[in-house]
Amino acid sequence: MPKVAVLDMSGKQVGDIELSDAVFGITPNEAVLHEAVVMQQASLRRGTHATKNRAAVRGGGRKPWRQKGTGRARHGSIRSPIWVGGGVVFGPQPRSYAYKLPKKVRRLAIKSALSSKVRDNEMIVLDELKLEQAKTREMVNVLKNLGADKKALVVSDNLDENAVLSTRNIPGVKLISADGLNVLDVLYHDKLILTRGAVNRVEEVLGQ
Repeated sequence: MPKVAVLDMSGKQVGDIELSDAVFGITPNEAVLHEAVVMQQASLRRGTHATKNRAAVRGGGRKPWRQKGTGRARHGSIRSPIWVGGGVVFGPQPRSYAYKLPKKVRRLAIKSALSSKVRDNEMIVLDELKLEQAKTREMVNVLKNLGADKKALVVSDNLDENAVLSTRNIPGVKLISADGLNVLDVLYHDKLILTRGAVNRVEEVLGQ
């Protein structure tokens, strides 16, 4: 079992914790990680793009000239796609890009992401995260004590309101609950900080 030191908010070691092999000790599957990241990024797309076809573009209600006898090609509308100012053929329309991977694949992806953080020594276990005041400076000091003041993902089992308010103004730092843990956030941030309670919650959900 992987063994990680447990630190307090001052950066001092207060103990050790043995992590579950089934969650934090597997061999990361890079193909599955890629699939999970693409799925999440696709879900984030707004999909509000739109073009006008010949029915939606303005004008073109009258036939520009008679069908026969002019010597010119026949046309029914000046807003045909082959005309300047005409409609667009097969252009993008508003749609959702979201899709889902199978549950077992999603679980394997998050386990792979967590295991890669443990393997690369980029995971920190925090005894607890509780601030007396909602001050950004206090959270900045906590992150500096942990050596994770740049691009850090903080995961807590229960979100302390002061911690939430103190974290949201720090560039590159994100605080989420254990139930909201996801592959994209884990891989995007350089450091992963989990409270002891968050570790227990993650192992409870993913270790089944």
